[in-house]
Amino acid sequence: MSIESFDDLLDLIKNELEANEQAVRYCISPQEKLIVTMRIGISTLTGIIRQVCHVIWTKLKNIVMKEPNNQKWIDISNEFKKHAKFPNCIGALDGKHIRINQPPDTGSIYYKYKHYFSLVLMALCDSNYCFIWIDIGGFGKDSDSGIYKESTLYKKLTEKKLNIPDPGPITDNGDIRVPYVIVADEAFGMSENLMRPYGGKMLSYEKKIFNYRLTLARRFVECTFGIMCNKWRILHRPLDVKIDFSENIVKAICVLHNYVRLRDGFKYEDTLYTAPLTNLNPSHAGRAIKDADVIRKKFTG
Repeated sequence: MSIESFDDLLDLIKNELEANEQAVRYCISPQEKLIVTMRIGISTLTGIIRQVCHVIWTKLKNIVMKEPNNQKWIDISNEFKKHAKFPNCIGALDGKHIRINQPPDTGSIYYKYKHYFSLVLMALCDSNYCFIWIDIGGFGKDSDSGIYKESTLYKKLTEKKLNIPDPGPITDNGDIRVPYVIVADEAFGMSENLMRPYGGKMLSYEKKIFNYRLTLARRFVECTFGIMCNKWRILHRPLDVKIDFSENIVKAICVLHNYVRLRDGFKYEDTLYTAPLTNLNPSHAGRAIKDADVIRKKFTG
């Protein structure tokens, strides 16, 4: 983070970090609180870090992660078309396991994932490696698709409450209009506004091209997770705090990620995270899947 960005962030949140004049720790300034949150481990100054993380999230979420309006979705789509050659794409969706130490007395079996415990960060990202929407707190044992279907994003998407533009053409001179869609991997169920790759190995040339371009678009969310973890290295080890504190830390990191990305840019080498190009056999879920497959075929050409 640049000095200018740090100073502006401090100006934004310092009023909420001012201590009561009667407090024993009144001598700790807002600037010092912000510095130790950025530079010192979670095991120290826990109360200050909890406070700063909460304030950062509440102050920044409506500045750097505001819900897009109709025009913003179009702008996001244009960027995906430019960078991934995938038209009418309004975001890449995926989940990331955030490792935590085994939670005491919380039914920790729900947080067990493979050989460790975790919370799931579900995120929708744009092609500038910024978070559009996040949900943190899903149990590590649950599938990405299951967590997504319990999220506010899924609810608003199915209820048509996201201000997504009406279907538009996918070529400059095309007459075929298709819905704006989110791209995701094979773990997610396909719908009118969510596309996943074709499954199987014996695919036509057109389907392979579709899968390739969808994967290019989808990997922006994988790269966003990689950039975030490389910058906020507390995520390289399990979080040794309570569940609610872990959630506050991750939410603060996500809005800080957007804040730094929008103000200070990023290093090219941070984006060199690659996701495996795998295909799984798709599942079928009745009429909704059939309708979505018709839309996918329109994208395929």
